[in-house]
Amino acid sequence: MRQRAENDADAHGYNLNSDQYFLHDLLQGLQKNEERYGYPSCPCRVASGELEFDRDIICPCDYRDPDIAQYGACYCTLYIRKDVTGKTIPPIPERRPLERQVLAYEMRSEIQEKRDSTHIRNSKEHPSVTRKLWCCRQCGYICFRENPPYTCPICKAKRKMFAELHARTLLEPFLK
Repeated sequence: MRQRAENDADAHGYNLNSDQYFLHDLLQGLQKNEERYGYPSCPCRVASGELEFDRDIICPCDYRDPDIAQYGACYCTLYIRKDVTGKTIPPIPERRPLERQVLAYEMRSEIQEKRDSTHIRNSKEHPSVTRKLWCCRQCGYICFRENPPYTCPICKAKRKMFAELHARTLLEPFLK
């Protein structure tokens, strides 16, 4: 995964994130998503698990180049423009349309529910994990997990800055 990212960065004149621990976590997330879905979706975004729907967030995502042109780094800060390497990068706003984020969350929830119901039928134990959509109120980072992270991987805000999002509530302005 690292070699693929390095080759892509070199081909486009970018650097990879210079924070080796953060870089390791990003690459590990890409690897895990490739194992999970069959494609390396961005670890900083909610993937639906459907290849055609998630094509825009397969790393390098469709939003990388515009983000780097405007902010000096991509949304997850895996790729960084050479002139800002080593400098503090402010949080980058999410470019993926909100409707796609919400639909990915809903699709992922449906897939998870099907898996859970199959697991319940095939097991005596009932799963107790319920995943939710969380949003960092400081930078807009969105994740799909049981609890919000202790710190935001994008802006480093504390857990208390995360709010639970409800898909139907988010879509209401678009449905009117």
